[in-house]
Amino acid sequence: MSADTKLPAELPAEQHTQDHPISFYLKIWGLLFVLSTFSYLVDYFNFHSYLRWGLILILMLMKAALIVAFFMHMAWERLALIFAILIPPLCLLVLVGLMATEADYTFATRLLFFR
Repeated sequence: MSADTKLPAELPAEQHTQDHPISFYLKIWGLLFVLSTFSYLVDYFNFHSYLRWGLILILMLMKAALIVAFFMHMAWERLALIFAILIPPLCLLVLVGLMATEADYTFATRLLFFR
């Protein structure tokens, strides 16, 4: 081992890692379980149409945000890294939304003129 290689015990005090108690992760896991239960209850109570899909999407996004924030440790990362990971998918979602709107317009125009 070279002289400039340091073992974890030899690292300076400001380079320590942050450990969370297991109860913290169990609480997040429990919250994910509750959100999943709500998601299944949406189907059980036979919600229909936009209410059903809206509730399912909201619960899905809440679960995904919890997983990314706590189990992937994004809640403790630098803001630049968070932006580097989250902004590109958000831009893609905006572009997909724009394409879906254009597709609806094109489909409606074809139905109007080619019937």
